[in-house]
Amino acid sequence: MTVSRPSGAPQRPIYLDYAATTPVDEAVAEQMVQCLTREGNFANPASRSHLYGWQAEEAVEQARLQVAELINADSREIVWTSGATEADNLALKGAAEARRRAGKSAGHLIVSAIEHKAVLDAAQWLAEQGVQVTYLIPNRDGRVDVQILKDALREDTFLVSIMHINNEIGSINDIAQLGAVCREHGCLFHVDAAQSSGRVPLDVVAQSVDLMSLSAHKMYGPKGVGALYVRRHPDVVIAPQMHGGGHERGMRSGTLATHLCVGMGSAAQLAKDKMGSEPKRIAALRDQLWQGIADLPGVRLNGPVEERSCGHLNVAFGGCDGEMLLLSLRQLAVATGSACTSATMAPSYVLKAIGLSDELAQSSLRISLGRYTTEEEVAIAVSHIREVVEKIRK
Repeated sequence: MTVSRPSGAPQRPIYLDYAATTPVDEAVAEQMVQCLTREGNFANPASRSHLYGWQAEEAVEQARLQVAELINADSREIVWTSGATEADNLALKGAAEARRRAGKSAGHLIVSAIEHKAVLDAAQWLAEQGVQVTYLIPNRDGRVDVQILKDALREDTFLVSIMHINNEIGSINDIAQLGAVCREHGCLFHVDAAQSSGRVPLDVVAQSVDLMSLSAHKMYGPKGVGALYVRRHPDVVIAPQMHGGGHERGMRSGTLATHLCVGMGSAAQLAKDKMGSEPKRIAALRDQLWQGIADLPGVRLNGPVEERSCGHLNVAFGGCDGEMLLLSLRQLAVATGSACTSATMAPSYVLKAIGLSDELAQSSLRISLGRYTTEEEVAIAVSHIREVVEKIRK
């Protein structure tokens, strides 16, 4: 039976690309608007000589606290950035530069082979500067085994960077176990948690994390703002990568955008408040969608069945060209892979790393659900996918 939209409904496609970005929650937007006009907190938070600056600073510090509480950190450990990409670069390059300034050798860096490009490209740049880099190959579920990490550690390993949730297949790494290994070895542990906020609980203390990258626009906040958690400990030293004013305890200079910081703080508070119910609801819808298409010939799930983010569904449609499938699914806004690699026709390096052939990787779609996904939308998506796949195969 074909499910159609209600009469009078807008013809925009159903949004199922929440892993790429999320719409700003209305409650978050309301908080941000109050920081934009002359009646609100529009001032420079670093202006400490008048009331306007004090109020803006107070709003920024409240937002910093909200972000810290989401991951069980001290607010003094939160460094504002322009997003998770800058946070990743600050973590990797900052740790390497701090080591160089201490008069040590370039050292050894470990990353997983399916990290976000922000980590992989930063690692490649460091390799060109003399840092030796080891790339850990995940298992077929897209997770890094603890033993593989143990085997890769060296005496001069100064940093391990492993993402919490993979942005393409949604696999969840056990960062508590991995972090414990790093802490025992005496090297820093960085986690790209851009996909984690609001989807799984985060606790930098219990999970032995030294550095954690966060992004506002992945958790219903605005684009253009993120944060790097930097553990307050003498062994955790990060050299700044941007200079000019010494903001953020000297780690990241630049005038803070009050409205963006407030937006991220508000989004973090909402994510924390909804943690008990939202992931379960989204996971149920994801499973409903998968069950509706799993019996199609040649269809297979990419990544783990159990240890997977609530909203991620990466599916290979054997026998179908991914680009043709994407263009034919006009009622749905989905993706063939990560948004940062959507301009390339090459098969996903993530899917290749977990063992898929070029053909299967190029026939795969990433479908991601979120806060505003409804049961009706899932029913429409199932019907539309089945109809399109059957037409393409014919």
